Amino acid sequence: MLYFKMSYHLQIIPVRGPECGAPFGGCAQHLPVIQRKEKIIMEEKNQPRRPRRSPEEPLQKNESLVYGKNPVTELLKSGSGVDTVLIAEGMAPAVGAYYTALAKEAGATVKRVHPNKLRLMTGTESHQGVAAFASEIEYVTVDDLMAEAKDKGEAPFLVLSDGIEDPHNLGAVMRSALLCGAHGIVIPTRGGADRLPVARVANIGETIRRLKEQGVFVYCADMDGVSLRRNNLTGPIALVLGSEGSGVSQLVKKLCDGVVRLDMAAPGTGVDSYNVSVAAGIILYEIQSQRAAQQA
Repeated sequence: MLYFKMSYHLQIIPVRGPECGAPFGGCAQHLPVIQRKEKIIMEEKNQPRRPRRSPEEPLQKNESLVYGKNPVTELLKSGSGVDTVLIAEGMAPAVGAYYTALAKEAGATVKRVHPNKLRLMTGTESHQGVAAFASEIEYVTVDDLMAEAKDKGEAPFLVLSDGIEDPHNLGAVMRSALLCGAHGIVIPTRGGADRLPVARVANIGETIRRLKEQGVFVYCADMDGVSLRRNNLTGPIALVLGSEGSGVSQLVKKLCDGVVRLDMAAPGTGVDSYNVSVAAGIILYEIQSQRAAQQA
């Protein structure tokens, strides 16, 4: 491992004035100029080196990765669930548009990637410019979530994601939803959970309309809402959580029956909101508490 250290030495530079021909020391009117010069010394010490992966070494292959035009086409048409479709940069526009349309119909995310990345991910040059990650969980429908609540004799309790992008945040929201008794989470594109049922929908707004038709009261979380504890959060309920950056979209917000707000004890600090997963945990726990108190 290479280490760098700085070595310094001083050098006196003779200075002559325009009217003086004497070097430094020969004229009392001129002061010495001292420069500090830096010398970089590179030393190598016997320290353990971190192993590096060769650029040519393929990445560990993911068992859910399908590649090649025909296999990806069959997967997208099968209805078995696809999370992400990877399309190589430089693919013919018509071909790229075909796979983009198939991916959209399947509810999958589309990403453009360098062909070399596909080669590393698949471990072969024969990827044909397209690959897809098959869903590793079994998705359900919103009707399945409603039916589960009915089978348990409970009022529906759902969580809807309106654009949460960070997988860690989404995972934290799912964990809180599970522990607070939610019957499932609804996402617009992709996500996963081991124990909490997940429904994927093409349009969150349309899903909200359908839930309201079935008697579910839909809240969203936003800063201009009513203080959380002033709301009656019992009965059939769904909570909409927005993205980390822009929050709940205006269209979705207008569709909701109510807006809840989390009060903060430290205004004016420059921190003006809770992290989405933290906010979710607080609101979901309040919903669980009110529902439990009603049953007591």
